[in-house]
Amino acid sequence: MSTAIAVTSHDLVLPPTDQQTPPAALLQAPDAQPLEAALADMQVLVEQHGYVVAVYPASISVAHEQRLHTVRSVLESDRISLLKLDLPPLGLAVLVRQLRQLSICDFSAGVVASAARLLSHYIHAGALLNSVTKLDRVPVSLKSHAKSWVPGSQFGVLANPDPQLIKIGNGELTGPEFGTQLLVGKGQLQSDWVTATLAPAWRVQGVQEMSLLSDSPRWWGTSKMIEFAAFLPDISVLYQLVSSVRREVCSWCGLELIGDRCGFCSAPLSAPENQTNSSGVLNQGTPTRHGS
Repeated sequence: MSTAIAVTSHDLVLPPTDQQTPPAALLQAPDAQPLEAALADMQVLVEQHGYVVAVYPASISVAHEQRLHTVRSVLESDRISLLKLDLPPLGLAVLVRQLRQLSICDFSAGVVASAARLLSHYIHAGALLNSVTKLDRVPVSLKSHAKSWVPGSQFGVLANPDPQLIKIGNGELTGPEFGTQLLVGKGQLQSDWVTATLAPAWRVQGVQEMSLLSDSPRWWGTSKMIEFAAFLPDISVLYQLVSSVRREVCSWCGLELIGDRCGFCSAPLSAPENQTNSSGVLNQGTPTRHGS
């Protein structure tokens, strides 16, 4: 039985990379679905899959987030994981697809849920912007703000895993040190910088273009942009990466986890002696295990 992956927006469900990748369930906002229907839909998901991992952005509306917690509370279910992640829209959609891929592997629901934090470190999510005036998701200096008023200025911004900002033509964005593919969401900015400059510099193994996600202009503060995300495309690499991390048992809910926090009840590992220094590390696309 595979773990169900659920999302709060159609935009977060990218086309599958293979025929085995399952779809994701949609958890609608309160103004789009009555509470009774939302409860019924979630109950069906739990009955069909056993566990549900619901992924939603930190930028979601308060009402929508409250709906998710209400559903879990009313159903009194410890089989529903609510993962709130602060990633750019395209980066989050990529992570959701990776979790969909892992959901049909031989990982328990607890491992799938807690793998989200691990995998997010291997997604390089950013954008090319014509202005950073309204960008409040990434630290921007006053100098950069001033430059954004200069006609023709463009900025390369990386929001994850480590925030970076450069003026195009002055510096480079630090990319991944392992093999990735690049997904590009085209907005209203005319430029080939992402595909002609960034992609070769990052030595990506392939570039895929798509339309800009509906929430991206709001997240980045402008519609004149091109969003991008470099990611691990191979399910075998994702599998090895997650497998390389030592598994623990949550002392609160009893589910398996990797890392230092349960993906279902959010409880941290209870005792220092139960913690591990093991972590998935990629070197040119090859996961290795460090520590035990």
